[in-house]
Amino acid sequence: MLISATLSGCLILAAILVIYGLRTSRFSRTRRKVAAGIALLLAVGCVVAALLMVRGLSLFYDRHAAVPDLHVTSTPARIARGQEIVETFCGACHARDGVLIGGRDIGKDLPLPIGSLVAPNLTPAGAIANWSDGEIYRAIRNGVDADGRWLMIMSLTNASQLADEDVKSVIAYLRSVPPVGPTTQMPPDQLNPLGAAMLGAGMLPRGHPVSEKVILAPTRGVNVAWGQYLLSYQDCNACHGADLHGGVPGQLPPIGPDLAMVSAWSLQDFITTMRTGIDPGGHQIMEPMPWRILAKMSDQDLEALFQALIHLPAAQPPEAQ
Repeated sequence: MLISATLSGCLILAAILVIYGLRTSRFSRTRRKVAAGIALLLAVGCVVAALLMVRGLSLFYDRHAAVPDLHVTSTPARIARGQEIVETFCGACHARDGVLIGGRDIGKDLPLPIGSLVAPNLTPAGAIANWSDGEIYRAIRNGVDADGRWLMIMSLTNASQLADEDVKSVIAYLRSVPPVGPTTQMPPDQLNPLGAAMLGAGMLPRGHPVSEKVILAPTRGVNVAWGQYLLSYQDCNACHGADLHGGVPGQLPPIGPDLAMVSAWSLQDFITTMRTGIDPGGHQIMEPMPWRILAKMSDQDLEALFQALIHLPAAQPPEAQ
């Protein structure tokens, strides 16, 4: 509604400015030209802003993905694995005091106010109680909700990199928890006029591409491959760069350091840092770093992460990336 009102306002203002520009005959010739020119420029600006908002809305509603034909069989093993993933990944946005009641407006954490981007309640008290297993799967893998709407923040996370079996485990766990808290207002993601215009201008990311590929997890254990898999779906690269060798200017803040620094730490240093938020030098880790969530990982998974980080490929120069 706010965007519609803004669009109408832009077009009305543009029309008023054009009329004003045409009715400057009472001014001197020079003043008439200046006034008409300013009015015309402002009118063009209003029209461009309106067009960008329209394009942004078109893009916002232009994400589509098929719903897989899926029925997840709950087993104790799946529920346990799903709980691990939820507590060490999903909970960063969806949990408050360890309960998946959602409600956090992630839009408030962004450097520009582009809209309301609320993490939904993931217990059966929320909308997913009425979603099929396939619809939950699509939301996790491709960032599209049961009504076909783009889950913007979800599509920007690395949840799309979870292995197929792990997605099923998350679904099994979500089906097992009791209903708690209020239902999140739907749709959870709503852009304001600035957000719509920025999306239309290509200034906001469009999310990971929609994918129907099969993703298999490596054998779980204290090894590099399992650590790399954990890194693939955790959102470390959002701050620390695509290759984890440090964030770069121009990315969304904060800009994280080169994680190759972990090579100078011992395994115990790394585990202690993840458990306490204090690095070996005695420095408190910045709050955007979700160390409290990672602290819930098992020692074995943290050791696998450590193995992956100390075996990072060498950083490539920008022109080679």
